[in-house]
Amino acid sequence: MSHVRRALPEDAEEVLRLRQVMIDALFATDRSAAWHGESLPTLRARLGEGDGDFAAFVVDHPERPGALASLAAGTIDYRIGGAGDPRGLVGFVFSVATDPGTRRLGHARACTTTLLEWFRERGARRVQLTASPEAEPLYASLGFRPKPNPLLELAL
Repeated sequence: MSHVRRALPEDAEEVLRLRQVMIDALFATDRSAAWHGESLPTLRARLGEGDGDFAAFVVDHPERPGALASLAAGTIDYRIGGAGDPRGLVGFVFSVATDPGTRRLGHARACTTTLLEWFRERGARRVQLTASPEAEPLYASLGFRPKPNPLLELAL
């Protein structure tokens, strides 16, 4: 069984390492980790906010003290409510990753399930994510369903 805990500021470097694992697996882009140095102070600060709109849940690596085996991170966004969601709180899972040496042990499921509970406790009625083809069965088993997505994006 995976022991899931909330990530702490001292986990920031490992959280970034696992995020890089996810990025490298999903995107054929620059695999450089040079951005980690600039990201680290903000991530450490956000991990120290116990009750904000961001959370990361992790499982410690069973064989490497100080390392993480798995991560699930997300945020809660406010969007003006509607008939199906009057409060307008939407969870977004943006980073789920498992160290290659600890895959297929249920760690990602455990971290994601804990993150989903965190969303529920804060009143989110919907949770969104994007998934790799390899991860889709996990998310489908947790109740996620595909939706047509008219999302457009502008990089500023």
